[in-house]
Formats: sequence, C-alpha cells, structure tokens
Amino acid sequence: MTTTPTSTTDLPQVRQLVTSIPGPRSYELMRRKLAAVPTAVGTTMPVFAARAGGGVVVDVDGNSLIDLGSGIAVTGVGNSAPRVVAAVTEQVADFTHTCFMITPYEQYVAVAEKLNALTPGDHDKRTALFNSGAEAVENAVKIARVATGRTAVVAFDHAYHGRTSLTMALTAKVKPYKDGFGPFSPEVYRTSASYPYRDRLTGQEALDRAIAQITTQVGVANLAAVIIEPIQGEGGFIVPADGFLEGLVAWCRENGVVFIADEVQTGFARTGAMFASEHFGIVPDLVVTAKGIAGGLPLSAVTGRAELMDAPGAGGLGGTYGGNPIACAAALAAIETYEADDLAGAARAIEELAVGRLRAAQEGDHRIGDVRGLGAMIAVELVDDEGNPDAALTQRVVRAAHAQGVIVLTCGTYGNVVRLLPPLTIPLELLAEGLDVLLDALAGA
Repeated sequence: MTTTPTSTTDLPQVRQLVTSIPGPRSYELMRRKLAAVPTAVGTTMPVFAARAGGGVVVDVDGNSLIDLGSGIAVTGVGNSAPRVVAAVTEQVADFTHTCFMITPYEQYVAVAEKLNALTPGDHDKRTALFNSGAEAVENAVKIARVATGRTAVVAFDHAYHGRTSLTMALTAKVKPYKDGFGPFSPEVYRTSASYPYRDRLTGQEALDRAIAQITTQVGVANLAAVIIEPIQGEGGFIVPADGFLEGLVAWCRENGVVFIADEVQTGFARTGAMFASEHFGIVPDLVVTAKGIAGGLPLSAVTGRAELMDAPGAGGLGGTYGGNPIACAAALAAIETYEADDLAGAARAIEELAVGRLRAAQEGDHRIGDVRGLGAMIAVELVDDEGNPDAALTQRVVRAAHAQGVIVLTCGTYGNVVRLLPPLTIPLELLAEGLDVLLDALAGA
C-alpha cells in the first residue's frame, strides 16, 4: 500500500495499547481536571496527550492512538511538524510579542501576502489577522456591515461559526453551543441550506428555497452579508448539491450582498484543494480562515476584496494578540509544508481510501445512511431502520473505537454523524487500520 507523504517524526506510526483506556495516569489527571476546570469544558477522549506526530497521539500512559481528529482539523501538517518547530523556535528566540498595532513586524505582512495570493480570486486583496475562528467571523461581519451600510446577516441551517456572542447567533445548533447563553446578537437571520441526503433537492431547488426565504423574511435592502461554510462542519460535513453555492454567490453579486466563506474547518488542503471554495468554482468576497493555518498555534484571518477590507476606519480592526509573531512564523512554515509536501494531494489519497472502504461497508449495512465529504474531511451518517438519525448508535460506535485506541469525533445537527479528520500526514496503512477499528466497532454496535 502506498504511504501518504509524512512530515518527519520519531514516533512509531503504530496503534499500541499498553493499558486500558483511560490508563492510570490519565485517570489521575482527569480527577485533577474535574477539580480545577469547569465541567462545561468537556473532553471527547478520556486520555491526556504527551506527544504526537504523523498520524498518532501518545498519551501519558504510553498508549499510541490513531489520530482521526487532528485536534478538530487543526494539525493538518501533523503535530510538531519540523518546519513549524524550527520556525517557532527561531522566532521565540528573537521576540515573542510587540503588538502589531504598536511596532509592526514582517511576519504579519508575509502571512497577509501569502493569504492574499492563495485565497480564490485574482482581485486586489487585503488580510487582517486575529486569534480564533470565531473572532475572525465577527470581524468579517463587522467589515461587511461597514462596507454596505446594512445590518442584517443571513446564516444557514446546520451552521457552526463559533461560541462568542455574535457567532453563537450565527451558529444553528442549540446544545451544547447556545443553550442558556442568550440573548444573542440581533439582526441575524437563518435560512435553509442544501442537505442533499435529507432534503433530496437539487442545487437549484435548494437555492430557490433559500432566496425566497431571504427576500421575504429579511429583505435584500437590509442584508449586509451571507455567511456559509462551503462544506458545513459541525452540522454534519454536509456537501451542498451542485449549483447551490455558485447560484448563491451570483445572487449576492447581483444584490450588493457580501458573500463570506467560512473556511475555518475546510481551509488549508483539508478537502484536497487549498480552500474548499475551489471545488465549487466560487470566489468569495471575504474568506475566513483559522484551524489549519498555523500548525496548532492560535491564528486566524479575514482575507477579502481590498475595497471591503479598507472600509472600516483607522483602528477599527485589530487586537492585542492578533497576528502574534510566533503564530505568524508557524503559519508561514505550515503553508510551506502544505505546498512543498503536496498535502492537498495527500488529502485526496485519504479520500480515495476512506470513501472507498466506507461505501463498500455501506452496501452491506443499512445503518450507514450516507458517506460524504471531500479530501480528508469525511462523514458517515448513521441511521436507524427507518432512516432516522441514530445518535445512540453513533455514540456506541465512537466509544468502542476510543476504547480500541482510535481518536474519532462526532458531529451533525442530530448527533448521528461520525467525522474523520486525520492529519494529512497520516500513513495510509495507519488510516486503513483506523478504519478497520471503526467498522469493527460499528459491526459490534
């Protein structure tokens, strides 16, 4: 079997359990965590990490786990990727912070130049850097409102855009993200997205439905922006039907509405292209990025048309830590790794293996309702005998996989989607073993 290109790591790329999951040291750390950290800060796996690289995470008890989560799509270049480690080490020795708004530095400018060049479209662009995906989303909305002089923003069913006040309003799912935290920011409206497996609509039919809802419930004259994930993440890795996004962008152009692509989870080679928008041939007005941008360091960005990005007044954008020099150094090294190691190609190889295996399993198991995704962003939607979402089955499957040393996540509005987000550096034979464990867990559930 061909092996996906990997960044150098001295960690053996094997699954190995030397204790039960969790082991005694993880158990003790979890006891301390419960005494020191709010219960609202949950964890998916009951283990504590000690080292990670390639396609494995090694816990404090010495268990080597197959990583099919990448810290929620963050470590696309692999954990402690060599170029990132070297760049961060050098930058820490030079300086750790000055605040770009006080005494600027080249690293910030270099990241902005890279994102201006890499994001879809050949128009004149500008980039502003922030700390998290939610912060970048909020700033994209601020920019759109100033640029258009309008206030309303439309988000979609199944959307996830963050946990801050404004982004909770944009996020669709109540539990656990919004429950009890209201009231939320005003002038945010929701409309229907394209969900081919469940709505059975063509892209044009889904588009017509969405536009009708927007025009009757919001009004075009009030609408500053439409924001959407090109492939919806927390909502279930939903790939829209052909023509939906293309038509939505065209409608926004015709009506002076800013089209914001939230590429926080889909960006940086995750889907087999540098940005998921490329799969659909769309050019957003503003692109929001984070997660995979800096190899695990906190950094995010809004990149967009120069006339939009320059609309806010002087001092209107920024933040103390936004574009921190260490995070910028990591981002430049991570981007170099994506390009030099062809990690978009690695994502496509992951898709070929994973989707092939999962769809073959689907033929013999009616509980696999749908297998979907692009690149290394793959979902398995699990259903009951009537085709209804089966969240209980999903939980049994992931718990069984966890117990066997495979880190796998769930998502979906109905809690019934298993999502696969392996590092793009994972060896394909290790991915195949992880899929074996996952499918064995499903068979036993």
